Amino acid sequence: QVQLVESGGGLVQPGGSLRLSCAAGSGFTSIYYGLGWFRQAPGKEREGVSCISFDDGTLYYAKSAVGRFTISKDPTKTTVYLQMDSLKPEDTAIYHCAACLDTGYYYDETVGQGSQVTVSS
Repeated sequence: QVQLVESGGGLVQPGGSLRLSCAAGSGFTSIYYGLGWFRQAPGKEREGVSCISFDDGTLYYAKSAVGRFTISKDPTKTTVYLQMDSLKPEDTAIYHCAACLDTGYYYDETVGQGSQVTVSS
């Protein structure tokens, strides 16, 4: 199974910022199109958040993320970052890193352990 190592997340007040990172194992970039995050809150359906392609940096953002979240990758392409600004309580969820497509599809077999993001005053 492809390994993804996630970090970041935590507790932040509304309007604050957090950054998530996701490091992919070797060979990952030659197998999958891109890397990104989806989130899942208690009692809610899974929601795609963002995805970035390894080759040309094509981006996908959910409507809820546009203008607030920024996805990027390091020059080696093996680590991807999600900068989350202007966070709202409704952003509270577990954020999972996974291989993805620019349509918002995520490969279940690659899902990482997840990072808890809690936005609360």
